[in-house]
Amino acid sequence: MFQQLKKIFFNQQFQNLSIYGFGQCFNLVTPLLIIPYIISICGEENFGKSSVGMAISFFLMVFIDYGSDIVGVREISINRDNHLNLQKTFFTTYYSKLLLLISVVAISILAFSTIPFFKPEKTLFILSTTVLAGQFLNPTWFLQGIENVKWITISNIISKIIYVFCVFLLIKKENDYILINLFWGLGMILANGFFLVLIIKKHKFNFIEFKISDVLNFLSRDFKMFTSQVFVSIQMYSPVILISFFGSNLMAGQFKIVDQVIVIFKTYILLFFNFVFPKICYLLETNPKKGIFNWKVFNGINFIFVLLSMFIVYLCSYDIISYFNPTNRYFLSSLLQIAVFYPFFIAISIPLKQLVLGWNYKQFYINTISIAVVSNIIVMILLIPKYKVYGVFYSLIITEVIVILFYLICIRKKWFSKQVQ
Repeated sequence: MFQQLKKIFFNQQFQNLSIYGFGQCFNLVTPLLIIPYIISICGEENFGKSSVGMAISFFLMVFIDYGSDIVGVREISINRDNHLNLQKTFFTTYYSKLLLLISVVAISILAFSTIPFFKPEKTLFILSTTVLAGQFLNPTWFLQGIENVKWITISNIISKIIYVFCVFLLIKKENDYILINLFWGLGMILANGFFLVLIIKKHKFNFIEFKISDVLNFLSRDFKMFTSQVFVSIQMYSPVILISFFGSNLMAGQFKIVDQVIVIFKTYILLFFNFVFPKICYLLETNPKKGIFNWKVFNGINFIFVLLSMFIVYLCSYDIISYFNPTNRYFLSSLLQIAVFYPFFIAISIPLKQLVLGWNYKQFYINTISIAVVSNIIVMILLIPKYKVYGVFYSLIITEVIVILFYLICIRKKWFSKQVQ
């Protein structure tokens, strides 16, 4: 046991995790530097508006990715030593994503210009579509598959430096909130575009002919996983939109302040999943026993870290909220103490998700997420009128517990099968 632990902590995988962790810490700390400044210049309500625009863009990202962040990573991971397969997967994915980008942006601009809910902030929402262009260029899915964490880290840092620089330099008056999401998208476009070119050169990829049959096959093959990711995206980004629609932009801003603390850990857990997932997939396929051992060690340590972090946030909730300069600190501090339970349960569900997807239980995963998200939205809509922002976090926590129970049911038989002994 000791020798196995020693190999994990001193091998290349652990070094990659350290590099990856540094980049993601930089990525997660950036909003903490930006938000107090934005609130002081633009106010909580306008911060809520920009948060709604960003949430919509993040939701639409799933249409651009079309499951490549899971299926694509798995395909690249498995075929990492086959140059021709890598090249075909790479270009087929990007050709497909280009068609999706054009379609999504065109439909979005039309919706922003005509639907009454969007029209008052049409400029903000249209400028936010630059985030979609940045996501189209994003090669992280490919880099995750080949486990090139250095480039992922550098790309994240460059993107956020551009964003921070633009915000502090150009956000000077209250109405400048409409530019916040534009700057985020600009950073993504420049950083992701640069590393996309580097990937093509490093791997000596030759542009393959665009074939509509390959694109249609890609869209058809990954449609089920894409639909599951749509539900995941709805679960992640619908709260701030629903609060704005059923409540107010001020409530959306209050939710976003608390969520910004929680999202640090939520995003960290999801990024940890992205880092570990390719290796877990590979080992479960080639060496199941070793795969389970690695899964236990990495996720066990990660869970302890999240648990301790949530305890500290709970104790220091008022001081943490005060950092953002809000108007109602006691209310938001109390809200944060409820919200800390959400990352705690995510730190349980995400490792279970690794096994469910690693063992290729796609349909079960899709069904589970679909049911959970629909239930979550219904509960959220019912709770918001009475419990306001509290109702959102209540519904998120309840949904996560249900997902955990479903995952445990799925993996129970596999866990005790001969394949993982």
